[in-house]
Amino acid sequence: MPTARRPWQEELAVVDKTMKAISGLTDPEEIVEQYYNGIGSLIPSNDYVSISRRYAQKPDYVITRSSRFTEHPNPFTERHKLPQLSGGILGDIAYANEPGIITNLPERLKADDPAHFYLQGFQTLIALPNYENGEALNLTCMLLPPGADFDFSIVPMLHWQASLFGRGTRNQVLRNELSNAYAALDLEFQTVGQIQRDLLPSELPNIPGFSVAAHYVTSSRAGGDYYDFFPLENGAWGIIIADVSGHGTPAAVLMAITHALAHAHPSKHTPPAMLLTYLNNRLTTRYARAGTFITAFYAILDPAKRTLTYARAGHNPPRLVRNGKADSLDATGALPLGIEPDQIFEEITVNLHSGDLLLLYTDGITEAMAPARDGSRELFGTGRLDQVLLASGTAAPGDIVRSVLETLDEFSQHAPPKDDQTLIALRCL
Repeated sequence: MPTARRPWQEELAVVDKTMKAISGLTDPEEIVEQYYNGIGSLIPSNDYVSISRRYAQKPDYVITRSSRFTEHPNPFTERHKLPQLSGGILGDIAYANEPGIITNLPERLKADDPAHFYLQGFQTLIALPNYENGEALNLTCMLLPPGADFDFSIVPMLHWQASLFGRGTRNQVLRNELSNAYAALDLEFQTVGQIQRDLLPSELPNIPGFSVAAHYVTSSRAGGDYYDFFPLENGAWGIIIADVSGHGTPAAVLMAITHALAHAHPSKHTPPAMLLTYLNNRLTTRYARAGTFITAFYAILDPAKRTLTYARAGHNPPRLVRNGKADSLDATGALPLGIEPDQIFEEITVNLHSGDLLLLYTDGITEAMAPARDGSRELFGTGRLDQVLLASGTAAPGDIVRSVLETLDEFSQHAPPKDDQTLIALRCL
C-alpha cells in the first residue's frame, strides 16, 4: 500500500496516461479497469469494496467489486452473478446518502454481518458515494488495515474525483444504451422503408406511344411520397402521384394507407374525380388527424386517343413541355385530401401531341434549398426545373430525370434531401 505521495510530475504522468487510455474506450467495464489500474496506483489503499443499490429497495444492495473477489463478474452485464446482501454496516452506508468514515471497524463489525467476509481484518472504512439526483446509488469503500498511515485531509479530493469518474462512467453507460436503442429503432425504420418501397410499382408500365421513367427517394429511412400506375380498360392507364404532409415513419404509414385505399377502390379507378373523392372520404373520416393531409394528382392517360384527363387535390401542377415552352397543368384544383369531407374535384382533359413531355413531381424537388447565403435560403423552384426540361430537348424520360437530379444535386451542393423527392416523366412519341 502506498504510504507517501509521489512527486507531482510522476502523478501527472500517471493521470495523463490513464486519461488517454480511457478516452478511446466505450465499454464501461474497460473504463473502470483502466482507471483502477492507473489512478489506483496513486490512491493510498489496495483494498476496497464497491456496492450498488440501483434497482434495490432498502436495506438491500449488491457487492459490485471487491479486492477479495476471486472471480470478477462484469457489474454492467452480469449483475445476476454478484453477491446480493441486505442490511449490516454496508447496508447502513449504502442508504446514508453521504460520505462515511469508520475508524473502529473491528469493534462495529459483528460476526453475523452479511458483509463480514469483505470487511473482516480491516480497521478503517472510507465510503465515497456516487450520486444520481441526490441519491447515492453507488459507493466505493476504501479499506485500511490496522496501523495504516493515512492522511484524511485528502478524503474531500478523493470524494470529488470518485464522483466525477462515476458520473462519467454512468454517462458512458447511458450513451451505449442510447446508441443501442437508436440502432434498434433505425432497423425498424429501415424495415418500414423497405415495406414502403415494396408498395411502389416493381416495374414501369409499357404504354404504347409513350416512354416512361420514374425516380423515388426519401429524405429519411421512410417517407410520405407515393406514385402508382393502374391498368384500365381499352389500354388506358391511371397515374397517381401523392405527397403526405410531414416526413418519416408517420408519413410512411399514411402513405401505405393511401396505397391500400387506392387499390381497394371498388370501381375501375375512373374517372379521376371519383378516385380522389373516394380517397378523400376515407382519409377524412378515419385516417387524417391533427392537420395531416395528402396532396394528390390523378390522371387517366388514353394512349389511343392521346388524351390526359386529370383531377388535382392541392398537388404541384405537373409541367407540360411542348414546342419549346413549359406550362402547368393547373386548370383545375382543390384542397388536399383529408381536410374537407365534402370536397368537390373537377376534371380537365388535355390533348397530347408527339414530342410532348409531361413531368409529375412532388414538392421535394422544387422546394429543395441551396445552402444559406447571407442568412437567406433559395428554393430550386419551377423556374430552374423548367430550364432543365427545356434544355433537354427531345431526350428520353430517363435522361431527363437524371438531368433534373444532377442539376438539383449541384444546386443543393450535394446536401442530402430534406424532403422526399419523386419524379415521373412521360414522353409522347
